[in-house]
Amino acid sequence: MPAVVGAVKVLSIATSSIFNIGDVYAMSPFSEAKTFAGGGSFNTGDGLRISLGHSATNVYDKDHFDQSISTL
Repeated sequence: MPAVVGAVKVLSIATSSIFNIGDVYAMSPFSEAKTFAGGGSFNTGDGLRISLGHSATNVYDKDHFDQSISTL
């Protein structure tokens, strides 16, 4: 059933987001990212004690593409 929508004010739309007004069958946002971080970067919890000494992260990627992402 069609919708009746009044005034709409959009302040911002982020990457890989969807803005829809009215009827829709399917919405499928997608995004891709490559994250580089050193050892111990994504640890979570209370009272962590991490001892890595000297640590280095290699961010050189000569092929630039790891896996292609396609939408159907």
